[in-house]
Amino acid sequence: MRLYKSRHEPENEYIAVNPDEHKYVVSNPFSEQLKINGHRKEIRIYEDEEGFNYLEYKSKRYLVEIIDKTQNKYTVLLNGVSYSFTIESPISYKRRKYLEKQKQTSKFEIISAPMPGKIIELLVDENSRIREGDSVLILEAMKMQNEIIAQTGGKIKKVLVRAGDTVAKDEALIEVEK
Repeated sequence: MRLYKSRHEPENEYIAVNPDEHKYVVSNPFSEQLKINGHRKEIRIYEDEEGFNYLEYKSKRYLVEIIDKTQNKYTVLLNGVSYSFTIESPISYKRRKYLEKQKQTSKFEIISAPMPGKIIELLVDENSRIREGDSVLILEAMKMQNEIIAQTGGKIKKVLVRAGDTVAKDEALIEVEK
């Protein structure tokens, strides 16, 4: 993965943020060092002779593939598990956090598809109650079944898909009333 940034910004860092708001600081140009919770971690990223990309961390090798990149949002497949995150400069990260504080909170949360795929099974019904972290459905993508997890608790207001439906990335799946 290559990270680019305007030469006019004084800092030489980017912040990778996942949907759980965990921050990972990387320097530019990528120094193969990563800060996790303020501690430096040594990693190695390389491509083998067959063109596959790997990340080596704590003497373990992980196959890496960038599934989707839209502006500063990435979805990466790492050893068969997909991870979504954004790459931001410290200034854009602070701006986003400020704007999030300023916006009014909605009483509804939309659970959307993190990648294109097929709905295999719905694990919730309308009007049922869920907690943050509960699995709400199974989405098959690239021949792998992925549990879609609720990021907030509440009552299922509307299920917008059925088993067997094909969905696009970021398509609304379930509406939750907080």
